[in-house]
Amino acid sequence: MTSLKIFLIEDDAFFGEALKYHLKLNPDFDVHLFKSGKECLNNLYKKPDIICLDFGLPDITGDILLKKIQETNNKIPIIIISGQEDIEVAVNFLKAGAKDYIVKNEHTKDILWNCIGKIRENLVLINEVEDLKEKLEQKFSFENTIIGQSDAIKSVFNKINKSINTNINVSITGETGTGKEVVAKAIHYNSERKIKPFIAINMAAIPNELMESEFFGHEAGAFTGANTRRVGKFEQANGGTIFLDEIAELDLNLQSKLLRVLQEREVVRLGGTTKIKFDARLIIATHKDLAQEVKKGNFREDLYYRIIGLPIELPPLRDRGNDTLLLSKHFMALFTKENKMKPISLSKESKDKLIKYPFPGNIRELKSVIDLACVMSDGKEIVPDDLTFTSINDTDFFLNEEKTLKGYTTEIIMHYLKKNNNDVLKTAKKLDIGKSTIYNLIQSYELDK
Repeated sequence: MTSLKIFLIEDDAFFGEALKYHLKLNPDFDVHLFKSGKECLNNLYKKPDIICLDFGLPDITGDILLKKIQETNNKIPIIIISGQEDIEVAVNFLKAGAKDYIVKNEHTKDILWNCIGKIRENLVLINEVEDLKEKLEQKFSFENTIIGQSDAIKSVFNKINKSINTNINVSITGETGTGKEVVAKAIHYNSERKIKPFIAINMAAIPNELMESEFFGHEAGAFTGANTRRVGKFEQANGGTIFLDEIAELDLNLQSKLLRVLQEREVVRLGGTTKIKFDARLIIATHKDLAQEVKKGNFREDLYYRIIGLPIELPPLRDRGNDTLLLSKHFMALFTKENKMKPISLSKESKDKLIKYPFPGNIRELKSVIDLACVMSDGKEIVPDDLTFTSINDTDFFLNEEKTLKGYTTEIIMHYLKKNNNDVLKTAKKLDIGKSTIYNLIQSYELDK
């Protein structure tokens, strides 16, 4: 929770502005001041996180306003601010569901500040619990998160099923964009550890000099700039899963320290001496061949055998056949729903074009292509011209069509004719061939000029 929307209902203009000014000293507090109960009720559609209301308003008493707010939304925390010090009045408000009762005096603003701070901490916890419930309800079922019916992906499903019933380490390999983190989450959220944290670290995204602190944490004063204690990722993952993505990028010195931590199952924060036990399942991923990295001297052999566990190799999209179309339809449905568009279909020609393209960027590239195609389409159907491939590896796409040499020659000539606005002389010069070669293909109807 970043911003907290606070409604402040106070008919005393000076007192209300003073409270508003004090609360807005926190940049995360979005404070709205109202001078009557009616104004508050008319603005409840803005969904405040907290309401602070005066007991003695000119148009409605605090107890009636409290009841009306609760009828609209009984989950909004409400703080009563009153000039009355009557204990019985305070008790009645608390029984009616108010979170707190604050008496107006010189300390009101500080008491209110602390009260809102405690409520905010509670709201953060509630949001975290709701997020966790939502994730658990989704269950990260393979059918919802890993789309596909090919034999290649069914083999992956089989290994995931074997991994979720034990705590064995899992090593996921595959080209960039094949969905390694999605598989790691599927394993975690279908295992007994699903109610505990899933902590992901991308080795390639963190500078080596910060990696040790990121892994193991540090004590205050451990190094310049370490003003407070920091809990490391291994501690955060206690009871759950720690996912080390692109582990082949880890520095050799840190590989040695990681090996010790995995062997001892304990960490020591930088600048500290206390050994902290942890219990976290390890899942690693890389697009490199770790065995080859060991042979090259880039990766420790002892660490390799410690982490390899159950290997799961994710197939590239080009080896998954019709999964490309299943994923395309899935991404189309997501994009149209998120952007409040009507459902869009794929033309037969578009399906052929998608199947033929090798997708060097795999699933990540496919999603990008489909998102753009939805935007470029007429809103009803995606046609081939809507599909834009921006891969730097165009040669693979070109050769993937498996034509005869004459077929490729004809296509190359057609490509340059189109590029040169059907200028035969310019095209012949560019390809270093005789212009008669092009004219002969046109006359034989093998080339449509």
